[in-house]
Amino acid sequence: MLMNSASSVIPEGLLPVIFSVKDSCLSAGEFDLFRQSNPLGFILFARNCENPAQLRTLTDALRDAVGRDCPILVDQEGGRVQRLKPPFWRRYPPMRYFGEMMDTDPEGALEALRFTILQMGEELRAAGITTNCAPVLDVLNAQTHEAIGDRAFSDNPQSVGRLGLSVCRNLLAMGITPVIKHLPGHGRADLDSHKNLPRVSAPLAALEETDFQPFSMIARSDIGKQVWGMAAHIVYEDIDPVHASSVSRVIIKDIIRDRLGFEGILLSDDLDMEALAHYGDVPARARAVLAAGCDVALYCGGDLAVMRQIAPALI
Repeated sequence: MLMNSASSVIPEGLLPVIFSVKDSCLSAGEFDLFRQSNPLGFILFARNCENPAQLRTLTDALRDAVGRDCPILVDQEGGRVQRLKPPFWRRYPPMRYFGEMMDTDPEGALEALRFTILQMGEELRAAGITTNCAPVLDVLNAQTHEAIGDRAFSDNPQSVGRLGLSVCRNLLAMGITPVIKHLPGHGRADLDSHKNLPRVSAPLAALEETDFQPFSMIARSDIGKQVWGMAAHIVYEDIDPVHASSVSRVIIKDIIRDRLGFEGILLSDDLDMEALAHYGDVPARARAVLAAGCDVALYCGGDLAVMRQIAPALI
């Protein structure tokens, strides 16, 4: 079991990485690597999710490979980021839909969101998925890149916090661990970190007034210690002008842990993203995010050869 303290730790014997799978079933090579390396868990994508029976077979096989009830993650946000898709799973609206409703009918927005997340949690649990990389707590801004866009609730930090807390509570009620993202806030980034390294020049005071607020609301709530988080690959120039947050000791300790009060398991964003190109190959990036204070490195590419390189690099 994962243990939360002032600083989250991964129990001895588990590799502090989330691995991924190439196809809709587990290959012999993947099974052998996972059995030998014992990663903390796995993340799934649309390429892995064909239908309910196939998906449950895959999640069972992943747990069989590591010999325990490991975390299995997915990005099931709603809207365009939804890995379990129709016709076998429901189609969910983007979170911006609820943010817009919040402007005129707060109670209606919260009730509609609650119903949506309970449905989502039901489908995830049936599939054998335990962890959802949601909600997006980024605060919309004039320069927010389309990579975030309607995945975010609102430009109002209080609305984002209230809606995000509802998502977290209702996922937890269904036995699903939420992953709040992208710490400490992706809303001011005008580049897509999948392709480039965004730089945010806003002063710390402005970030504290807006971007940090939703994360702090959840982190300091009664469920804060039950929630995981994901660190963004973004440079915040007024805090650490050199390193992206996922590889910045200063941002992880001083901002995410201390100022925001986040005590849960902290994942990096995907190691394959071009924002981390400066930090070397994927195994080197994995070492860098862990050295900076992330609890777990996240690898989404599904490339067996790369995972075979990551595993020994983290032992």
